[in-house]
Formats: sequence, structure tokens, C-alpha cells
Amino acid sequence: MPLITTIHESLPYIDPEPTPTDRLAAEALITAERSLVPDDPFHALIPPPYTPSPHLTPLIQSEFDRIASSLSSNPDAPPKLNVLDLTRYSSLPEIPSPAELSQMDSSEATTLLQSLLEKAYTDHAYVAQRRAHLALLDAYGKNAWLIGNWQLEGELKATEKDLAEVKREIDLVTLQRKQAQDEAGPEIIGLEDTWKKGVGRVLETEAAVEGLRRQVLEVRRRME
Repeated sequence: MPLITTIHESLPYIDPEPTPTDRLAAEALITAERSLVPDDPFHALIPPPYTPSPHLTPLIQSEFDRIASSLSSNPDAPPKLNVLDLTRYSSLPEIPSPAELSQMDSSEATTLLQSLLEKAYTDHAYVAQRRAHLALLDAYGKNAWLIGNWQLEGELKATEKDLAEVKREIDLVTLQRKQAQDEAGPEIIGLEDTWKKGVGRVLETEAAVEGLRRQVLEVRRRME
């Protein structure tokens, strides 16, 4: 599942929080810029929807049609197959159409599609593991199946250990980042104040030069 992560160069431990007015102004600029390019509800990295019909034999397709038929519309049809619980595989909500997505807010549509993708990938991984377990159980018997579960349990523990290590490294990096910004904060603030004062002095100098230029022109007019 491709994920796009945007990294913002910011100083959260030095820069003050934006005021509501500043936030509204920034959001207005973002909205104005995004309005120049229409949003694509489907990401370029997302593959087209899977259509299983071309991959099914006519016999399987006819059986699916029979199961999908309603007794109310066709009383003579055979009853539906209720042996298997298919709710586990049909719990994913229907994907909105492009027209419905275009009516949503961009952030809302992105969040909805991302949640649907995450659930679909989770269901896909679950079904793939179930197929592997059933195939292992059918081919090699209970002992091999139990050994496979034991190996998976070991992989799970190793993954959880790696996850805990990564979280610890993230915490250390966050602390180092905070310490570095706290140490450099006074210097950055001082440089920013100096820069602001320098810009103000430049503007004052330009204004004084402009006033002096006008005075020179006025004196020249009087001398003529």
C-alpha cells in the first residue's frame, strides 16, 4: 500500500502557535492555490478496481448468480447457500463513485479512501493467511500446521520487538530534537530580531533618502 508522507520543515519547540487569524489566512491561501488544479479522487498509484468476473468459469459464475438471486423475485429458484458465513468478506463498505467523491471535501474524500484501503488490505492479508493455513493443514496434517503457527508466533514476537525498538528510537530522536531546538532557540530568536531591526532600518534609510531626494529636487526648482 503506497503511502505519501509530507515532511514539513518546522521548529515546533521554538515557533509560537499560529493565531486563529493566521490559520484562517493560511487556509485561505491553500484553498486558493488548490482551486487552480482540480483534485483527482483516485490516486495515480492506486490500481484499478478488481473485477473477478473474467477470472471465473461459467459454472462458478452461474452458481454465484443463483446465490445472488432473490426468492421473492423467483420463487422457483433453489435456496441460497447459507453454509458459509460471508459477512467477514463483505463487511467492506461500497466505494463511493467519482461523482460522490467530487461532492465531498478533499480531506474528507482522502480520509475515506485511505480508511477503505487500509481495511481492504487488512482483509486481504487475513484471507491470504487463512488460505495458507488451510493449504498447510490439508497437505501436511495437524503437526505441520501447528509448527507453522509456532513459526508465525516467533515472527510476531520478533516484529513486536522491532516495533518497540523503533518506538524507542523515535522517542530518543524526539528528545534530541527538542534539546537541540531548546539550545538553539535563543540564538534563532536573537537573529530573527536582528533581521527584523535590520529590515526596519533599511526601510527607514530608503524613506530618508527619498525625502532627501525630494528636497534636492525642490531646491533645484527654486534655483531655476
